[in-house]
Amino acid sequence: MIIEIDNHSGFCFGVTRAIQKTEELLSSGTGLMCLGEIVHNQEEVQRLSSMGMKSTELMSINTLKNETVLIRTHGEPPSTYEKLKQNGNTIVDATCPVVLKLQDRVRKSFEKQRVKNGQLVIFGKPGHAEVIGLMGQTGNGAILIHSEADFENIDFTRPIEIFSQTTMSVDAFEYICNEIEKRAISSFEKHDTICRQVSNRVPYLKDFSSKYDVILFVSGKNSSNGKALFEVCRKTNPSTHFVVSPGDIELDWFSGVQRVGICGATSTPQWLMEQVRNHVRTILNL
Repeated sequence: MIIEIDNHSGFCFGVTRAIQKTEELLSSGTGLMCLGEIVHNQEEVQRLSSMGMKSTELMSINTLKNETVLIRTHGEPPSTYEKLKQNGNTIVDATCPVVLKLQDRVRKSFEKQRVKNGQLVIFGKPGHAEVIGLMGQTGNGAILIHSEADFENIDFTRPIEIFSQTTMSVDAFEYICNEIEKRAISSFEKHDTICRQVSNRVPYLKDFSSKYDVILFVSGKNSSNGKALFEVCRKTNPSTHFVVSPGDIELDWFSGVQRVGICGATSTPQWLMEQVRNHVRTILNL
């Protein structure tokens, strides 16, 4: 039996950078508090927790004092930095450079649109950490849309400028922009700010999934990126199984199977995919 791991799966650049920063600090003996889950993969969170990392939610930010606090890859609004500094915390900023650049562009464009009575629109998922950070750059003055149902919040007689959350679907963004352009009476400016490290995985995964009898997609349950990429694999190969940890694997998945492919989300660590591969070899006595 052939068991292979997709070499395009696993951490994206931003997550790799954040994990490396975390490991360096923990190895040096620095106590570290992560604001939210560092990555949407509980297995990786547990690994870092065993090294000494602690986690807290944004709602607890006012209770953090004199801590070393990690800002995760998704980024945070300016108000988070202000509150942390007021309470004497040391900030370790692991915001993805792609997100940092987008935050800066959103902030500047919002000011530009405000001067000419225009609107700054963000295409993203309500409540997502990155979106909260982006909205914060505008003092929550931007218009957040997730579907056409949100168009009622846009004044199509005024100038419109749109950016996208970095992890949204390219096709969905293009559709939204086309629909806005049809309705826009004044100027319309769009910026495709979707991270290609994420979106380019879709064609890779379609191709990868088609080559195997069974696909094991390894991801955390809370990863929206993982859920979306799992569906990409499942539509290509119906024999695709969502695996959080090796314990989820069932022996009867491999009856009559010759080729097994293992892949994952941008929040899936390489070591976990290797654990899954090793577990399959063990239960099949390979």
